[in-house]
Amino acid sequence: MEHSNNLFRLGTESAFEVLARAQDLSLKGKNIINLGIGQPDFKTADHIVEAAIKALKDGHHGYTPANGILTLREAVSEDLFFRHQAEVSPENIIIMPGGKPTMFYSILMFGGPNTEIMYPNPGFPIYESLINYSGSKAVPIKLEENLNFSFKAENVLHQISDKTRLIIINSPGNPTGGVISKEEITTLVEGLEKFPKVTILSDEIYSRMVYGGKQHVSLLDFPSIRNRLIVLDGWSKTFAMTGWRLGFSVWPDQILEYAKRLCINNHSCVNTPTQYAGIAALKGPQDIVENMLNEFEKRRRFIIEALNKLPGISCKKPGGAFYVFPNIMKTGLSSQKAQDDFLEIAGVATISGTSFGEFGEGFLRFSYANSLHNIEEALVRIKKMID
Repeated sequence: MEHSNNLFRLGTESAFEVLARAQDLSLKGKNIINLGIGQPDFKTADHIVEAAIKALKDGHHGYTPANGILTLREAVSEDLFFRHQAEVSPENIIIMPGGKPTMFYSILMFGGPNTEIMYPNPGFPIYESLINYSGSKAVPIKLEENLNFSFKAENVLHQISDKTRLIIINSPGNPTGGVISKEEITTLVEGLEKFPKVTILSDEIYSRMVYGGKQHVSLLDFPSIRNRLIVLDGWSKTFAMTGWRLGFSVWPDQILEYAKRLCINNHSCVNTPTQYAGIAALKGPQDIVENMLNEFEKRRRFIIEALNKLPGISCKKPGGAFYVFPNIMKTGLSSQKAQDDFLEIAGVATISGTSFGEFGEGFLRFSYANSLHNIEEALVRIKKMID
C-alpha cells in the first residue's frame, strides 16, 4: 500500500494511550486511580440532556447548515458579549464537532512547506502534530515554569520570522493550567501590529475555568486584531460534555467562507440534537458550572499542597483549567519513567510532560478532575513509592 508521507508526521494524544493502559490494568484486577484524562468527572446537567431528547422527539433528525443552527449561533454571540463584552456576529460563528476541527482547519489554511507556525510548548500535543502534518515548521513558544507557565510577549515577538503564518495561544492552558496575563497579551497584540500578515488562533476552551482571582483575557477584547483572529471555545469542559463533541469558533471575514467549505467537505454539520443541547447549556441555569468550578478549586488547593510535600516534587499554583504540572526533576526520574512507574507500581495514571512537547521533560500532568478522596489516595500511593 502506498500512502502520503504526511501520515508519518502525525502524532497522537498520549492521554488516550494511558487511559487504555489503565483500563487494561483494571481489567486484570489492579486498582487504578486515573489522574490522567482531561475531562470533568461530572455528569452533563439534566436540562441539557433533556433538550437533546426533546429535539429527537420533535423530529430534529436532519442536516443543519454547515455552520450550525442560527439559534445556537445567536446564543453563542450573546454569551460572548455577556462574558467578554465582545460584539460577534452570529455569521462569524461556526459550530464545530468539538475543538479539534478548528485547530485542524486553521493549521491546514496556514500551514505548508516553507512556512512556520508557532505554538505553546509544553502544550496540547495536537498542535505540534497537525503543524508537522501540514508540512509547516513547528516553532515552539516555551512556557516558563518561573513565569507560572506563561511567556514574555517580547520573546514571542522576537521569534516571528518572514515565514511565520500562524501563532497559536492557549490560555488557560493544557497541560500546565497556566494563565497568560492581560499585560502580556496586550504587549503581544501591540507588537503584532508590525506583523500584519500573521494570523492568531486563540484556544480558549478553558475560558471559564479560572481560579484564585485570575482573570481570563480573551483576544476578542482587542479590536486591532479581529480581522486576523480565530477563537476556539466550546462546551466540552465547561458543561461536562466531552463526549457530545460540541464546540464553536469565531472566524474573520476574510477566511470565513473557506472555514465553512472545510466543514462541508469534512463533517457536513454537527449532530442536530447536540446543537439543541448546546442552546440549553448556554441559556439554562449556570449554577451547575459554578458548583463544578467551586469543587475544582477545592481540589486544586489540596493537590498543590500535597504535591509540594512529596520528596523531590515541587508544584506551581496554576490559575486555570483542571491540571497541575509539577516539577519532578529532583526525584531522579524522567517524565516517562515516572508516568510508567506511577501507573504500574502505584496504580495512579498521570501523563508524562514529554507528551506535551520537548519542554515538558522533568514534569508530569496531573488532572484533578477526580474526587478529592481519590486524589488524596493517589498521592498517598505515590509517596509510598518514592519515599
